[in-house]
Amino acid sequence: MTRIQEVLQKDDPERIAKLSQIASEIRVDIVNTIAAAKMGHIGGDFSVTDILVSLFFGVMNYRSQDPNWAERDRFILSKGHCSAALYSVMAKAGYFKHEQLGEFMKPLSFLGGHPNRRKLAGIEANTGPLGHGLPIGVGCAVGASLAKKSYRTFVALGDGELQEGSNWEAAMFAGHRKLGNLMAIVDRNRLQQGAGTEETNSLDPLADKWRAFGWDTYELDGHNFAELLNVMEAPDTGKPKVIIANTIKGKGVSFIENRVEWHHKVPSAEQNIQAIKELTHS
Repeated sequence: MTRIQEVLQKDDPERIAKLSQIASEIRVDIVNTIAAAKMGHIGGDFSVTDILVSLFFGVMNYRSQDPNWAERDRFILSKGHCSAALYSVMAKAGYFKHEQLGEFMKPLSFLGGHPNRRKLAGIEANTGPLGHGLPIGVGCAVGASLAKKSYRTFVALGDGELQEGSNWEAAMFAGHRKLGNLMAIVDRNRLQQGAGTEETNSLDPLADKWRAFGWDTYELDGHNFAELLNVMEAPDTGKPKVIIANTIKGKGVSFIENRVEWHHKVPSAEQNIQAIKELTHS
């Protein structure tokens, strides 16, 4: 299967439009997948979608038909509860057949509620308990540095997840080691299970915290492909990079956007139809 990424090079004048179209298709897959399974985390899936699309179809080097290729870039979805977004992207990228998305959340499925590297080739780390992805990503980046390999490591984190102290231990060490081959992307939708992040345990000033640990820090629109790609494709500065991607939980569907109850609410049959209508006519 030809990877979509291969036609989305920097010199493609329609690159942004194509990425936007892929993102719309991914969101349709997500809502259908979650509605069928009657389980999932659609709000966070939708907020992180454009980040994942930028990475898999614009930035990362990988071979979906050879997922253990030694020179591949590593990606870790630390906010593992948003697995439906990752699976939809991986299906589009050719890791498995699109129709297999229907296996999501079935008993003993290879598409479980959280990514499992023992069940799906291409998953770099089992995630679910929050605060684990960045420490593992730091280890991947250190390993590449020690082995003098050129592959990069990307970690997508939830903003509420940053209330876990393990992230800051990892951030401190990455800054100390000047891991320029490491990038963290924070899905800053400002909502977590039950409430807003600032109501639960304030994170701001978030950018200043990362800078204090020695990271090159960028704040941008997490739904703007041009802004995302501009930073993701920037040269190594000799420091780890973090993107604080300001996003909208439930992006793309009016009755889901910025609604805390859609952290893990499942659309009804009527809502599923309405969501697809909005996603395909936007």
